[in-house]
Amino acid sequence: MYMQEVSHTLEVLPDKVVSTFLLLPEQARAILSLGHGAGSHLRHETMEQIARALAAVGVATFRYNFPFRERGGGRDSDAVSIATVQAAAAEAHRLAPHLTLLAGGHSFGGRMTSLAAAEGFAAPVKQLVFFAFPLHAPGKAGIERAAHLAKITVPMLFLSGTRDTFALPELLTSVVAPLPLAHLHWIEGADHGYKLPAALKKDRNVFSEMAAEVRKRLEA
Repeated sequence: MYMQEVSHTLEVLPDKVVSTFLLLPEQARAILSLGHGAGSHLRHETMEQIARALAAVGVATFRYNFPFRERGGGRDSDAVSIATVQAAAAEAHRLAPHLTLLAGGHSFGGRMTSLAAAEGFAAPVKQLVFFAFPLHAPGKAGIERAAHLAKITVPMLFLSGTRDTFALPELLTSVVAPLPLAHLHWIEGADHGYKLPAALKKDRNVFSEMAAEVRKRLEA
């Protein structure tokens, strides 16, 4: 399968420029603007595996760093992170205006995308994809981080592992159930980084499982 791969930079605010990476399969039907986790970056193994699995089902990805990752640490304010999500989605649409535009991210990247969506995207985002949405910190169960989700007006897909300590299954289920535009898909045995215990690894590729679900929701 032929894929276009392009590294570039993007000015997300007047004084903030971030690295980006476009992975565009030849027969793409959608493009996902994809943000990374708090301790991660656009080239992290998890981000690479998500992007490659999506490409195999015809979903392009536009990965980007948050400004704090470019400078090596010191988390940005939510306002800066939300502006980054907005700019990245707009750039993904500019690069591939003929493709259905999705937005999302892994962990922190997904949560910042949800905050941007609650405010409203300038770009025509049709669906959100949350890879391991961080509902709470490990050992500090709660649903306060979900308060804004009811404001979102586009479909949401949550892809979470049943062993994810950042989102206890019973809590995430209780959050998603009342949201008419949300769908929750469980990855059996996966943790926050989608790692599986040895007993569940045989003949399974969780990234392919998630990519298939993204494609299914696109066709729904």
